[in-house]
Amino acid sequence: MPDHAPDFELTADVRDYECDLQGVVNNAVYQNYLEHARHKYLQSLGLSFAAFHRQGHDLVLTRAEIDYKAPLQSGDRYTVKLRIEKESRLRFRFVQDIYKEDGTHVLHGRLIGTCINRDGHRGFPPEIEALLDQR
Repeated sequence: MPDHAPDFELTADVRDYECDLQGVVNNAVYQNYLEHARHKYLQSLGLSFAAFHRQGHDLVLTRAEIDYKAPLQSGDRYTVKLRIEKESRLRFRFVQDIYKEDGTHVLHGRLIGTCINRDGHRGFPPEIEALLDQR
């Protein structure tokens, strides 16, 4: 995470079933890693995607840019680092990076999202608005 310190880090191990025939993590699995880290980050702040949904606020991704830099293989230990930023009044941005235990940079991602509200109002729930205003 080059410019700023991460807001959150999550370390885990690659599981055998996440690998393709070439013995490396399938490219689509990395999105699961990134999503899991985003959910754990919000949970660490006492926030929940499920609770927001029940309240009528659906936080959704609208864009994902991922640069794959090095592969992960079964048994590798990796860390997802993330930072949340305010992209605009109606959009947030997660900047996420994955590193192997030895420091190898595996992936850089920039994921943009917004909030779809069932009540017809635009914007984020107050808890997310407050989080983004800190950025």
